[in-house]
Amino acid sequence: LIDEICEALSGRDCEIIYIDDGSDDGSAAELETARQEITALRVLRHEVRAGQSAAIRSGLLRSHGKLICVLDGDGQNVPADLPHLIDQLESVRPERGMAGGVRTKRQDSYMRRKASQVARFIRKTMLRDTHHDSRCVIKVVDRDIFLQLPFFNHMHRFMPSLVRRAGGTVLAVPVAHRARGAGASKYTNLNRALVGVVDILGVIWLLARSDKSSSVQELSSQP
Repeated sequence: LIDEICEALSGRDCEIIYIDDGSDDGSAAELETARQEITALRVLRHEVRAGQSAAIRSGLLRSHGKLICVLDGDGQNVPADLPHLIDQLESVRPERGMAGGVRTKRQDSYMRRKASQVARFIRKTMLRDTHHDSRCVIKVVDRDIFLQLPFFNHMHRFMPSLVRRAGGTVLAVPVAHRARGAGASKYTNLNRALVGVVDILGVIWLLARSDKSSSVQELSSQP
């Protein structure tokens, strides 16, 4: 996957940040070997497993780029889609925001796809989230917008709503999707649904209390 990312972003000034979320499967050793060979690679490690949202936040806070590309480490997201996502976000300048992937041929089980359809209907109804695939992890976000988003566990599932809350534009971009090549989901459809109810109520509360302040400009000093 690291090789694919390097190939997809070849010729661009970038850093690759991997977050080892307290793994015990040999990932640490693999990443250390890769870090010695790939100068653009940085590795962060959580001593205790903290979850996907915390991992994304750790990478964001230590990143240096103006654009943040996010994707899963299980191989389902295709790094070759990243340049197109970047180009789509750049095409709406001076607008700021996020280009989020929409999986066109999702390689998941029937039950997981149906659960996602139900979740999408609930988000559309309760959050007015019109993005077709909010849970698709691969996305490109302006760092200054990303830093304004409220952090909470599972916040990565509500990125379109949170980016709009911060005044950003949200683009839906078709992307490829592969069968899971490594790892296993930590959630069943049932516990994902139960957690999702609490999360949605929290996001509704956040949206109702959005920051209405205008953009801030510093006045130039007098000569």
